[in-house]
Amino acid sequence: MSERPVRGAGAPILQLQGVNVFYGRSHAVQGVDLALHSGVLSVVGRNGMGKTTMCKAIMGLVPVSSGSIRFMGEELVGRTSAEIARLGIGYVPQGRRLWRSLTVDEHLRLMSRGKGAWTPERIYEVFPRLAERRRNGGGQLSGGEQQMLAISRALLMNPRLLIMDEPTEGLAPVIVAHVEETLVRLAAEGDVSILVIEQNIGVATQMSDTIAIMVNGRIHRVIASSILAADRDLQQRLLGVGRHSHDETEPAATGAPSGAAGPAAPAPQGPIRVYNANPTLPTRWSQDVPAARIEAQARTISRPTLATIDGRRVGDVSPLAARAPQEPHVIIAGTLDTKGDELRFLRDAIKAAGLRTRLVDLSTNGRNQGADVSAQEVALALPTGSAGIASGDRGKAVAAMTEAFRAWMARQQGVIGILSAGGSGGTAIATAGMQTLPVGVPKLMVSTMASGNVAAYVGATDITMMHSVTDVQGLNRVSRTVLGNAAQAMAAMARNFHEQQHGPATRRPEAEKPLVGLTMFGVTTPCVQQVTRLIEREWEPLVFHATGTGGRSMEKLIDSGLVPGVIDVSTTEICDMMMGGILPATEDRFGAVIRTRIPYVGSVGALDMVNFGAPETVPQHYRQRLFYPHNPQITLMRTTAEENARMGRWIGERLNQMEGPVRFLLPEGGVSALDAPGQPFWDPAADAALFDALASTIRVTATRQLIRLPHHINDPAFAAALVQHFRALHQGRFRGATGRT
Repeated sequence: MSERPVRGAGAPILQLQGVNVFYGRSHAVQGVDLALHSGVLSVVGRNGMGKTTMCKAIMGLVPVSSGSIRFMGEELVGRTSAEIARLGIGYVPQGRRLWRSLTVDEHLRLMSRGKGAWTPERIYEVFPRLAERRRNGGGQLSGGEQQMLAISRALLMNPRLLIMDEPTEGLAPVIVAHVEETLVRLAAEGDVSILVIEQNIGVATQMSDTIAIMVNGRIHRVIASSILAADRDLQQRLLGVGRHSHDETEPAATGAPSGAAGPAAPAPQGPIRVYNANPTLPTRWSQDVPAARIEAQARTISRPTLATIDGRRVGDVSPLAARAPQEPHVIIAGTLDTKGDELRFLRDAIKAAGLRTRLVDLSTNGRNQGADVSAQEVALALPTGSAGIASGDRGKAVAAMTEAFRAWMARQQGVIGILSAGGSGGTAIATAGMQTLPVGVPKLMVSTMASGNVAAYVGATDITMMHSVTDVQGLNRVSRTVLGNAAQAMAAMARNFHEQQHGPATRRPEAEKPLVGLTMFGVTTPCVQQVTRLIEREWEPLVFHATGTGGRSMEKLIDSGLVPGVIDVSTTEICDMMMGGILPATEDRFGAVIRTRIPYVGSVGALDMVNFGAPETVPQHYRQRLFYPHNPQITLMRTTAEENARMGRWIGERLNQMEGPVRFLLPEGGVSALDAPGQPFWDPAADAALFDALASTIRVTATRQLIRLPHHINDPAFAAALVQHFRALHQGRFRGATGRT
């Protein structure tokens, strides 16, 4: 076995100089020059530009006609693929290329060399999903799991360089994010450098600071990823993305008077022919496709007579029909091309329970699956229409369908429940749509992903995740039981929700109190407890733990119209959002209040701290800061005057966007239990920077006021002031209930 080369000082890990590769007379790679010194380098380009051929040339899988490929100073041209791999280059090919009959564990044990940093045990730590599926064969894994296994197989060679060809192709967005995060972390640890061939511009620009663009077999240019990400014209010109022909407004038809609507074109009746001028994906070497072949491969689509209700066609997608109120119904949504039997089983079970259903197809293969709502109809919810899901790239198609279903669901009426079943891709698509529905509408996802971390799927709403136990791949004794339970649970929840909304029991009792949302952190607990005691006779308090998800949950309820009042004591999630803590808000913090224009009472609770995990997890650039160990798993970092000023300006700009009445109270005696005389985070200068930034940013009006008080946030007087202003803003809004102001 060859000894691994040692890189000389300043020498690139990988360097290509004047590399040329031919396929017969086709010049696939044309004088490529490229260097990777360390970290991650992304190479992007259209299909057929020579990216995969370049990878194969590096690995010795295709002959190099001329030029040099050096790895840590060692020439690779002329070596066999086995020799190149032994030098320390791992290769993850496009399409993964796993053995269908070997289990996950057998794949890993086969590749394990028994020494080096990477072992099967470490692989299971990095990819816990593989540990769960260790006894499953390669053909029994989802696309995301297969990609994890392909990466793991290469890592077990303990490479110094990892070459990855389209690592996120065909993966759901949530899996793409996991793979991306893993690769970036590997490169950051310094043990391995990575060359990534990627068509997903978002992934490529996130993974590396530098991007190489390949055009017609050459490296056209190497630029900063930030420049490429921001330049849509450059993306369109070199990569063919960013703009589409259907984005352009078509000119008005001539011959018709301006402003006069001509007669509507009759809807096509009977079968229609669909032609594909490019039966295979074209490249720069493609020849014209003979007309006879196009005609022979054309598809025929029959248009069945649609059922009608009160003379209106079921499934009519005309604008008037889309706006018409829907009868109460349960949506069963999923990828019918792969999960059709399971989804129809769910539909039939709910129908048997006496409820209306709508079967919605979320497939991305472009074929009609016989659903009540086709995938093409869902895709029309986006400006790009069905072009997004017909891109030929499954990863892009899944991402497009995710956005389309989210937009489509937001427009639906009469939904009393939504049910889905699927793997990682189907779960990502379906739950994106579920998250748009108000809290209270039953949402049930039967998923292979339900036994792991489901935060990305559930978000801030009330989605119920049910583990499918077996893969959602055909009906059997176990899957029928699980799916049957899911259908019956959904039927019961949907019926109960409908009765609450439309039955006699939904009439609100006169004495029922309105809801008020409060945000609390451990260091602001005394304040929130005092506020709760002062208002609980008039309002029903809902207290949300300000952990990122807590704030989003409160705002979800505000958006849903369930919470008409808010006392936002603890806005600490903004610290983590801006300083990289583990409990961050999103950029949409305060967004629900802005959209709904409800009265807002808020404060600066716990804006003196950023949350990190155990001490060793604190980022290196923060290591010299002031910390407080909240517990062995949580480390608090004191914010500085400069950070407080930035937060003050950000919050002030958001408050300026609120059109409803605003009262924002500043406790000048300290913003948390740790920010008080004698406590570790007591820093009047830092607090003053926060208060002054708010004062200079907020545009004070008759309805928007900034109120400075000499109290500590946990003083009873400050809680009383919060309640006083809250009552003043809501006086007269709820006079129907007993005991209200």
